[in-house]
Order: sequence, then structure tokens, then C-alpha cells
Amino acid sequence: MKKVSFTEFGGPDVLHVIEAEEPHAGPGQVRIAVRAAGVNPVDWRIREGQILKAHPVRLPAGVGLDASGVVDEIGEGVEGFGIGDRVFGEGTDTYAEFAALSAWARMPDGLSFEEAAGYPSVVETALRVIGQVGVQPGQTLLVSGASGGVGSAVLQIARDRGIKVIGTAGAANQDYLRSLGALATTYGPGWVDRVRRLGPVDAALDLAGSGVIPELLELTRDPQKVVSIADLNAPRFGVRFSGEAGSVPEALAEATALIARRKLHIPVDRTYTLAEAAKAHIDSRAGHTRGRRVILI
Repeated sequence: MKKVSFTEFGGPDVLHVIEAEEPHAGPGQVRIAVRAAGVNPVDWRIREGQILKAHPVRLPAGVGLDASGVVDEIGEGVEGFGIGDRVFGEGTDTYAEFAALSAWARMPDGLSFEEAAGYPSVVETALRVIGQVGVQPGQTLLVSGASGGVGSAVLQIARDRGIKVIGTAGAANQDYLRSLGALATTYGPGWVDRVRRLGPVDAALDLAGSGVIPELLELTRDPQKVVSIADLNAPRFGVRFSGEAGSVPEALAEATALIARRKLHIPVDRTYTLAEAAKAHIDSRAGHTRGRRVILI
């Protein structure tokens, strides 16, 4: 089968499409014929060799955590699923024609493979950081870097819980943030004052890692009310860096329920082929996404 792999840590150029042995479903797993794989910032962080406790790496390594596809092999102990089921979930080495998933759910009706691949890690991360930052219904959450996949999920989940949201993003994504129920403003010079004019901030999330933690602390006045998923220097400011995943099965159940209620929709900003994995990583690292990026198999 075809698979994206790397033999050394480094830039996007270390990624190559290779011929590899097919994986098989172990106990408690299903194997899928992959139709689409989600592109997440954690993918290029792993490729670069950044230290992430939740994702230890042994070289050579594959790439990718999220995928959607059709079940074609069922591991020991798995019940309630059959060959041919359409599922989405999280596994390993998902930039490939086949992948083993350790957490999965049936795809909601009306959701394409392309769309479904973008949800698993994104919703897990959104649920995790909303919980960690301790924001409550009726309070205001500031989301820095709000137009990407995690930001899109955070805004919609928070609004569904009765939390007011303020989102920062580039000028081209202001209407998009408003469509998700957020008060929107641009980043860049003067952005702190622009946020203040939108109202007081109770908690804040750094989703882009653009060096804004001092400003988020200025706005919240409490390091316990700021969480980052993108700035490894966050602990230097007394701010939590959230890098270890929570329960993916719970996140998939929540995503399925929200999609069914039409309370969650994350658009696909761009698609790539396996051969364009390096380009996908370059674009992901650059940011400025509206929704998700996905590799189609």
C-alpha cells in the first residue's frame, strides 16, 4: 500500500510516499480502507521532532492521526461494527491507503468522508481546552487564532453551552467567525484594545502560538484562565500548555450528537493528495485556515 513516511526529523522535505506493508486490526481496533485523512498541527510538530508526551515516535515513522473510511477488518473484542461500515476516528499513520483505528464512530448521515476526516482530534482538543480553561455559561471566552479547525469547533461548542465568544483571525475570516456566533476582530497592532471594546474577557485560548500569551494574561488577569495548544513556552508565563489528548471516544460521541443537532459544522478549506503531504504541512504551519485541511486517498 502507499503511505507517507519519514526516516528523520526535519522539514516538510523529509516526507515521502513509500510502498509499505498493510497494517492489521489488533485487539480492540478496526482497520479501514482510508478515504480521507485529517491534517493537524500535531502532525508537523511530530515530524519536526518536537517533544510531545502523548505521541512518542520511533523512526522510521508514518504520519497522521485522524481518518475516515470503510471498515475492512475487525480486531478481537470489537462488537457492534461490521465490514463495510463507514466510520471516522483516530489511529496511527493515517496518511495511507489503510490504517488501524483505536477509536472510531459511525459517520453521521449526510457527512462526506472528506468532511468526517476533519473532526476527531479537532473536537477532542476543543472539548479538552474548554474544560481546562474553566469557562462557564454566561462568561466570555477569547479565542486567539479562531478560524482554524480547533477554533471553529471551540466557537460552536462554547456557543452551544451558553458561553459568549470573541475570536481573532485575519481580515478575510471575520465574516466566517461571525457566522459561527462569535464577536470577531483582527489580530495585529491594537488588537488588545479592539478586544476590550467588545467586552471583558473571563478566559482565553491560544490556538495559533503567535506569541500572544502576555496579551492574553493582560486581558484575563489570571494565568489559570489561559490555555495554549500551540506555544511551548506557555509554562514560562505560568500558563498551561495542553498537549495530551483526553478521551477520543467521548469526543466522537459529542461530535456525532452536535452534528446531528446541526450545532457543529467544520468546512474543508483545502484538500491534498498523498503526494502533496509536504504542501499540506507547509500550509498547516502557515495558518490562516478557514476550517480544516484534508488529504484524500
